[in-house]
Amino acid sequence: MDLKGKTHKFGDDVNTDYIISGRYKFKTLDMRELAKHVMEDLDPDFYDKVNKGDFIVAGKNFGCGSSREQAPLAIINADVSAVIAKSFARIFYRNCINTGLPLVECNTDLIDENDELQVELDKGVLHNLTKNIDIEITPLPPVMLKILSDGGLVEHFKKYGTFNFD
Repeated sequence: MDLKGKTHKFGDDVNTDYIISGRYKFKTLDMRELAKHVMEDLDPDFYDKVNKGDFIVAGKNFGCGSSREQAPLAIINADVSAVIAKSFARIFYRNCINTGLPLVECNTDLIDENDELQVELDKGVLHNLTKNIDIEITPLPPVMLKILSDGGLVEHFKKYGTFNFD
């Protein structure tokens, strides 16, 4: 998987209520509608600034809080290609893989707002094109890359009729 886009940077401990506020996630099941409110409590203009393929970049413990799948689904429907952070809350991490949202763990200190990035998930490298540097990323296990390439766990199961990870 080769991903390319610009960055939208946030800090540590971005919880799922910051990703998509509870005032929205209980009112609709329409993920395109929820996407319009992604990150709005931290950046009210986020949805208007994000372009297809862009990245959310953050510090430690991204996705802490509730375990609802609306958070990664809303991010996907905002056309964000991946979330890049120093670390992720465990349940959020699993929900992202299951829904098809790529996650990248790395040191985000060398990434700034609006940097252009290219991520090669299968090679385990992030290229900061703005700064002309490479940042090593924690590689995803092959089984997770397979699930992501199939569009998430449900799509993987539909494709194979079983949990085929060969």
